[in-house]
Amino acid sequence: MSHTPHELPEDFPEHVAKMQELRASDAHFAKMYDAYHTANRATHRAETDVEPTSDDHMAELRRERMFLKDQIYAYLTKS
Repeated sequence: MSHTPHELPEDFPEHVAKMQELRASDAHFAKMYDAYHTANRATHRAETDVEPTSDDHMAELRRERMFLKDQIYAYLTKS
């Protein structure tokens, strides 16, 4: 398993410009983006044992990150 952080610009390179635009103009998107960044950092710290945690909590962190990423992707791709 890779312990590389899942940064949104790396995961969605085709949407980088749109993410930057939405972060500046859409408060809801900016809140989701910031929540994802926070969840991603917490997950990465747990995965790399910087902040060790239980398996159950690790699974919860990953679910939260995945949920937010799915919401962001849906927001980026809606017409």
